[in-house]
Amino acid sequence: MKQELKENQGIPSSLLWTLAIISGITVANIYYNQPLLNRISRDLNISEFTANLIAMFSQIGYALGLLFIIPLGDLYRRRNIILVNISVLVVSLLTIALAPNIHLILFASLLTGACSVIPQVFMPLAAQYSTPETKGKNVGIILSGLLTGILASRVVSGIVGEYMGWRFIYFIAAGLMIICLIVIIRILPDLPSNFQGTYFGLMKSLFSLVKKYPQLRIVSLRAGFSFGSFLAMWSCLAFKMEQAPFFAGNNIIGMLGLCGIAGALTASSIGKYIHILGVKRLTYIGCTLIISAWITLYVGQYSYVGIIAGILLIDIGMQCIQLSNQTSAFALCPQASNRINTIFMTTYFIGGSTGTFLAGTSWQYFGWTGVIGTGILLTSCSLIINIFAKK
Repeated sequence: MKQELKENQGIPSSLLWTLAIISGITVANIYYNQPLLNRISRDLNISEFTANLIAMFSQIGYALGLLFIIPLGDLYRRRNIILVNISVLVVSLLTIALAPNIHLILFASLLTGACSVIPQVFMPLAAQYSTPETKGKNVGIILSGLLTGILASRVVSGIVGEYMGWRFIYFIAAGLMIICLIVIIRILPDLPSNFQGTYFGLMKSLFSLVKKYPQLRIVSLRAGFSFGSFLAMWSCLAFKMEQAPFFAGNNIIGMLGLCGIAGALTASSIGKYIHILGVKRLTYIGCTLIISAWITLYVGQYSYVGIIAGILLIDIGMQCIQLSNQTSAFALCPQASNRINTIFMTTYFIGGSTGTFLAGTSWQYFGWTGVIGTGILLTSCSLIINIFAKK
């Protein structure tokens, strides 16, 4: 049943958890391909490099969706945008499942990435309509669903791909999106738009928001640098684990990824403390945890205990920073929440890409020690910004 929503008046928990589940199911579409690239490579008789383009095109599509689709949530009714995106996802996922060649898969992967940004519409929605004291908690619930979807997708697609072939998971994904489409039609109210004008005016207003709100620049950069540190570890962990003394295969590395469930489980809990501790203090806590994680990953780099402890610390620290800063960004201008989220997430994505690039370069020249140095440097940049920020 649809329930009327009013700004700052609260969201029913049933609706909130449903949106969290749909967030996880939707974002999973981007990550199903990662454990299957070797199988796709053999099946289509293409090189591993060409197969890796599938993952890259999905990420490029996601970046394009962040920049060009998410702002539409302020211009048009969000329910309509969500329904259109899900409809396109059904088509793109079926296209991947049935595609006879890599070219069609790459095009469909680009569309899949672009239309899988639906959770980034749900987060500002949760922030705008939650009561002031529950905004952080409710955004955290959506984030928990998103993170769980990212983690579970790789495991599920790996198992399905092993026993039923790589195409079957995309048929399942398309079916899940049809179910999500029906659920959204039944439960999500037709919320009004926040912006009057043209799409060009909407995109131009992004620059106005960056200029108008210095705090938006601060929270975006703090989170972006930290996310760069976070991805520095994940982008090079596989290289580390395949060396002595571990000599770990993809199955072990994949299981280490499940340690990230700590971040997913702590997101909603952290959200409760944003209005109590404040964004600046939570950022200090997050940076401290991440730097502690890198020290642990250096000291304990030859044991599973050290690696797992480092993963747990860096995941929890990252959630402290992302959730607190993203919630703070939403509070700046609730009527422009989707455009605010576009600015925040684009900066976040650029930070992550920078961290991945720097870590890869450091690994090539300095090994794991270079990766650790990169992670600490990026986290220190976030820490310095926090020291000089007013809040």
